[in-house]
Amino acid sequence: QVQFAESGGGLVHSGGSLRLSCAASGRIRSIYTMGWYRQVPGKERELVASITGGGRTNYADSVKGRLTISRDNAKNTVTLQMNSLKPEDTAVYYCYCNVPPTYWGQGTQVTVSS
Repeated sequence: QVQFAESGGGLVHSGGSLRLSCAASGRIRSIYTMGWYRQVPGKERELVASITGGGRTNYADSVKGRLTISRDNAKNTVTLQMNSLKPEDTAVYYCYCNVPPTYWGQGTQVTVSS
């Protein structure tokens, strides 16, 4: 019902930047919240950042001031600009949208080397 096109993951040195993008498509009339979770092996998936259709944002404390989420409602896209990356940011990042229900992207690997 909802498909995602994710892009932008990869390998970067500590202090570097990456930009993740996600476009949702399918039978969507409107999306309440879009955002990103991340997960490392052996740990639970954690919220990184989210944004509502009205532009209200929410960030994990560990990423505040370094990551910025933005959204294009007309295109159903969400972008995560990641600056000053740290090795602890290494994870698989999953795009999601809450229509509701919640749909998940396939994930993109982000690796930050020290």
